[in-house]
Amino acid sequence: MSDTLQLADDKAKKAQFEGNKLTKRLRHHVGDAINDFNMIEEGDRVMVCLSGGKDSYALLDILLGLQKSAPISFSIVAVNLDQKQPGFPEHVLPQYLESIGVEYRIIEEDTYSIVKRLIPEGKTTCSLCSRLRRGILYRVADELGATKIALGHHRDDMLHTLFLNMFYGGKLKAMPPKLVSDDGRHMVIRPLAYCREKDLERYAQLREFPIIPCNLCGSQPNLQRQVVKEMVNDWDKRFPGRVESMFRALQNVVPSHLADSKLFDFAGLKTGDSPFEGGDTAFDKEEFRDPVALASADDDDAATLAATPVAPVRRTISILDSRPKADSQTGDSRGG
Repeated sequence: MSDTLQLADDKAKKAQFEGNKLTKRLRHHVGDAINDFNMIEEGDRVMVCLSGGKDSYALLDILLGLQKSAPISFSIVAVNLDQKQPGFPEHVLPQYLESIGVEYRIIEEDTYSIVKRLIPEGKTTCSLCSRLRRGILYRVADELGATKIALGHHRDDMLHTLFLNMFYGGKLKAMPPKLVSDDGRHMVIRPLAYCREKDLERYAQLREFPIIPCNLCGSQPNLQRQVVKEMVNDWDKRFPGRVESMFRALQNVVPSHLADSKLFDFAGLKTGDSPFEGGDTAFDKEEFRDPVALASADDDDAATLAATPVAPVRRTISILDSRPKADSQTGDSRGG
């Protein structure tokens, strides 16, 4: 019996340790994103859009924690839009928000009926629903005097959007951590930009958020986004470190090595006496970050590397060295 109790105690201590570690990591990433992109400033009134899903719950919870220790003063108001979807549990969010003592407002707008009237049965309603919701939230932000609108999109959402735009939109475009709204009047921020979805899932379980299902409207899922999500998740399992490397690519863009003449003046490009920064390295050794370093790192290290432009471990891989070796007898270098 004593051994069983000891085992249970050890498991509880380990779970508590891992929970504290996860909380610290997420707070660290949210704080870094806020600082890197100047998301929240002195005197800001931050409107946190709360849907009832794991991401927005985590966003509100982490921001409330950071608010207590932040070197600046800012206020938070949680806003939920009740779109009158069938079966929506109207009592869940008010009860939760009152229990944690945060200022909140529930907006009731029957966008569900509008969407169902305009979108054929069986088609995805998410796009129209999102546009209607966005317009309402902008209006509410004005009414509340909010200076920032915080959304719960995370790192994985940003990568999925990048591939969606590449595959289906012909654009090299992701989801920015911070942007000005369509009407030019509101600043939208995504403090979870550095956070991994799997960490947010664990955090939601740890904090026991009262999750509300996101499919109450009965809409068909966005199949394109689902396909991309499954693709990225598969890569994450089969090639550890690839997702972290892809996210770093969003932070290391080289316009001179793409093909958009609006971003780089290819037509006016001229030779010079010395190479310019970002010049062609086609005949030099390329340096690649070692994905093995990310694969072998623990969760803390891997997540930190994902949000850090410079990795502590590097491995030089020569593209030229991977080609057939020179013929030692003929002296043919085959390298040009």
